[in-house]
Amino acid sequence: MPPKRTILRIVTITLILLIYCACHAFGFDLDLTVDDDIRKNYNSSQLIKDTNTEEDTLPELPANLKGTGGNNNNSGIKNSTHVYTPPKQILSAGNTKISKGTSFNVLNVTKISDWQTKGSTVKFKLNNTVSKKNYTIPNGTIFVGEIIESHQPQITCNGGLVVIRIRHMVYKGQTVMLNAYVTRANDKIIFLNNIKGQRKYLKTMWKKGNWGRTLFSRMLSLTINLGSETSTVILSPFPFLYGTLCFGANTLFSPITAFFSKGGHVSINSGSNFRIKLLEDAYID
Repeated sequence: MPPKRTILRIVTITLILLIYCACHAFGFDLDLTVDDDIRKNYNSSQLIKDTNTEEDTLPELPANLKGTGGNNNNSGIKNSTHVYTPPKQILSAGNTKISKGTSFNVLNVTKISDWQTKGSTVKFKLNNTVSKKNYTIPNGTIFVGEIIESHQPQITCNGGLVVIRIRHMVYKGQTVMLNAYVTRANDKIIFLNNIKGQRKYLKTMWKKGNWGRTLFSRMLSLTINLGSETSTVILSPFPFLYGTLCFGANTLFSPITAFFSKGGHVSINSGSNFRIKLLEDAYID
């Protein structure tokens, strides 16, 4: 057995080696060569100048992006409806009054439908000269209106909707501001200025019940045929009962299923008869 001094020496050397290895194992070797290269090549005189100076300007946009705000996604799409903008030329109040409640029979120049969005412009043309004691409005006078509300057909068989407000007319080359609404559209009386598409609830409910009625008719015919033969008379009640059951269920649920259908669109071609009525007095020279 080796002496105690030798054992102690071996243990001490072993501990020193372990500590040395542990220090190298958990040590971080930082590579500072990149920082040295940056310091050598760094030139503070080449800093980017302030772009707000008068000497430096931003590069000009390409021609195909000018006026688009940098977004060219919709460059090939055109707005399908003209948005109403108040006219710049406005005729000041004249001496001749057109009393509120006065109606004009006009023809729509532009097609009107519930596809047009709120704010779209619609135009009408006077189809007959209007002669009163104090004024005359010639045939062909243009009335310009704005769609103030619009929606397409909705569930519950509710039809589309278009609400129009007449904003001005072009009278003898001048613009006269108006406040008028539509009382008749396409030869139909309009209530509360609402041009509505056809409400199809009853028609849709009847249509939803066609399947039950058709099946009942077929089963009734089959029952009659089976009853006319002695060999099949025993089976004759079953088709009748099946047809009656299906017909009753279809009739019961058709009002519910029709509730989730949509009504008709508003679509009025140009050249249709309209009537507009003044809500306020208007003045012309």
